[in-house]
Amino acid sequence: MGKVYLVGAGPGDPGLMTLKGKGLLERANVVIYDALVSPQVLDMISPQAEKIDAGKRMGRHSLLQEETTQLLMEKAQEHEIVVRLKGGDPFIFGRGGEEMAELIAGGISVEVVPGITAGIAAAAYAGIPLTHRLYSSSVTFVTGHEAMGKYRPAVNWYAIAQSSETIVIYMGIHNLPYILEQLMRVGMSSQTPIALVRWGTRPEQEELIGELGTIIQQMAKTGFSAPAIAVIGSVVKMHSVLSVPQGVLKLCS
Repeated sequence: MGKVYLVGAGPGDPGLMTLKGKGLLERANVVIYDALVSPQVLDMISPQAEKIDAGKRMGRHSLLQEETTQLLMEKAQEHEIVVRLKGGDPFIFGRGGEEMAELIAGGISVEVVPGITAGIAAAAYAGIPLTHRLYSSSVTFVTGHEAMGKYRPAVNWYAIAQSSETIVIYMGIHNLPYILEQLMRVGMSSQTPIALVRWGTRPEQEELIGELGTIIQQMAKTGFSAPAIAVIGSVVKMHSVLSVPQGVLKLCS
């Protein structure tokens, strides 16, 4: 019986991959990876390893978790080192906790290797510190899926708007009009700064900077689309001071 490693691949820049994760990719017998793992990170996998793209194998998201977990169990019975490679960090909106619990219940030895999550790295590469002594002493990470029925309990946008100075929203681009409507309805100013960062830390990184009341119109005008994170709060003001990594395409207004 082998061992499954839930490895965080980070947001895309191969330099942000942990040394432990890189070492496992070089020694793995099998690597089952998600769609958002960058090609540069996939290049770290041993040429002798079996590579399985879990992001394209199945069409329905409801079956993806069940079938992927079953596949991990089967491979762990055949090989010594099985890597489940996930974008970002496995335990930050990556369903890593669910996979790990299911593997343990199935009698499979499993270990998690954390990765740098996109909410932190993408903001940093865009020149946006999530905390700043002048602007923010609190950060909330939240999923943007809640109104689509994919996560429960529903997000309490009122509590978040009232208690957090910086809000980082994952997987929320398609649902952003609803989210911003909720935030402004509970008292957040339409002039609150917001940054959208697409393909964070990769060479094709794009950014769109605006305000809650106008960002949807800017998205329509520029064609800005997922995958991206949203950063909301006064820390976005630092973008104009700290940004512009080389090779990054700007869509700022």
